[in-house]
Amino acid sequence: MVDNRYATALVIGSVLSLLATVYLSVAVGTQHWYQYHSQPASNDANNGSDLQTLRQDFEAEDVDERIYSVALFRLNGTLGLWWRCILVPKHSYWSKEPDPIMVTKCQAFTLPQQWESKYKSPGNINSGEDLLRTYLWKCQFLFPLVSVGLVFLAALIGVCACLCRSITPTLFVGLLHLLAGLCSMATVCCFLAGVHLFHEISELPEGMDYSPGWSLFLALVSSPLQIMAAALFIWAARSHRQHYTRMTAYRVA
Repeated sequence: MVDNRYATALVIGSVLSLLATVYLSVAVGTQHWYQYHSQPASNDANNGSDLQTLRQDFEAEDVDERIYSVALFRLNGTLGLWWRCILVPKHSYWSKEPDPIMVTKCQAFTLPQQWESKYKSPGNINSGEDLLRTYLWKCQFLFPLVSVGLVFLAALIGVCACLCRSITPTLFVGLLHLLAGLCSMATVCCFLAGVHLFHEISELPEGMDYSPGWSLFLALVSSPLQIMAAALFIWAARSHRQHYTRMTAYRVA
């Protein structure tokens, strides 16, 4: 039998785990980890032609880091773990409408792009590989997948524990949630560090502003939720074990 205190802790931990998984999944699947706000483009024909070319290059599958970053900087872009987006007119020209309707155009990072090397000068192979940025980019891709995988493994173990009417595996469930929370936090740290290093070696347009987006904050919130769930699971498992040990000793005596 499980004491009501332990059962309550398990229920609250499960709810926190579910919320954390939903938050992290939404964060990974959206593009608002980082957002850029640039000055409005001038309405002359030459500039419109440049922006149109920039948009076409941005949508290419084999676009390099320098090209899509320029588009992000100049076209009010947003950047995520799997997506990059820019704000463009609904029609394919800039100069013929004084106030065009703007729409969001998104492009997904392909799997090869997630694993490609980063260079000391973005897009320039001859500048040499930037190992730190390369590994930060790969880690920000892998850590959220590991985090979600650990939570699903913990859920599977929890279901088996319920079927076996045992609370002992809950300790292992708590440890898995703790690792998942650390992976979620590492994802945010790797992303912010990578963006910071990228800004240091890039030519940022004058007057451009940038800030973290809501997707990043969702991922950031998921980490403490997973850690709190881990604390509840570990407490329930350890406390129940100590209580069971005392009761067994009392009956023997």
